[in-house]
Amino acid sequence: MQIRAIEEKIYRIAVPIPFPMKYVYCYLFQEEDGWSIVDTGFNYPEATEVWKKVFSELSIIPSSLQAIYVTHYHPDHSGLAGWMQKWSGAPVYISVKDGETFDLAFSDKKVMAARFGEICKENGVPEELMFDIQDQFEKMGEHVRPFPAFTFFEKDEIILGGDRWQVIHTPGHSDGMFCFYQQEKQLLLAADHVLARITPNIGLWPYGRENPLQDYLQSLEEISSLDVRCALPGHGDLILDLPKRINEIHLHHEQRLNEMYNLVIGGKTAFEVAREVFKERQLNSHQWRFAIAETLAHLEYLYFSGKITKSKSAGSYTTVYTADSYIEAGT
Repeated sequence: MQIRAIEEKIYRIAVPIPFPMKYVYCYLFQEEDGWSIVDTGFNYPEATEVWKKVFSELSIIPSSLQAIYVTHYHPDHSGLAGWMQKWSGAPVYISVKDGETFDLAFSDKKVMAARFGEICKENGVPEELMFDIQDQFEKMGEHVRPFPAFTFFEKDEIILGGDRWQVIHTPGHSDGMFCFYQQEKQLLLAADHVLARITPNIGLWPYGRENPLQDYLQSLEEISSLDVRCALPGHGDLILDLPKRINEIHLHHEQRLNEMYNLVIGGKTAFEVAREVFKERQLNSHQWRFAIAETLAHLEYLYFSGKITKSKSAGSYTTVYTADSYIEAGT
């Protein structure tokens, strides 16, 4: 079990997840007469056991939990919100947009998974892989139960650890994600907006914004203007030089956009592009879902920038992206 005191009244909790990142980092704040939590983890037995041990070690009575904030709807952050609400009785706060997306993604209607299957088919994904991706997507709903009763969150600031934190909307990784900023202590609770060693997945998802990479890059610019001593991310190490890390992420996306632009010379489907970009990795259906969504986000960014075109292939409904001429790396 890992409990790290960031400073007085702020604890960083390593909650295990069954994915390569190994942990999601949730944040526990001691209030004047109770506690608040930001993000909860993925709902499976190892994670619930960690939370029980954390509450025991810090002598927290579940009923003293005052608020649960979910920075975004993804199951590694929202999955235990309902369980924790049932355990403590605390309200669960989420943005309006991500609350709606949570329902589309995880309800029994399986609306989002079905639509993503269609998107895969429209973008050249082989049928067997398409069904595997859709099936894996549907199963994610098992790890967010019981569903929380959300309170939609529209405040400009909140109290965490007795301090006022600014609420910053940062679309990109999800449409409704928010970060929290404490100006006096120069702390940024960054969720999955900025990560230390990997770039957050920026994907084009059903029922979402049409140009998520553009949204993300604009959100990065807003964050870059803040005076941040330490950023507290949802995965990986603390970030002690936020401007440097933001520059690295910008460079990554610039290189990836150039790579994809050159790959669609003469025309390619998104699946053909993804297969080339991720050729060094053996992807399972879960990873393919994110690879395809990420590829589409980059291709759509290029399309909306007027740099490439898209059309349906002859005699087919499959979308083909096309660029005219090669660009040099770094241009």
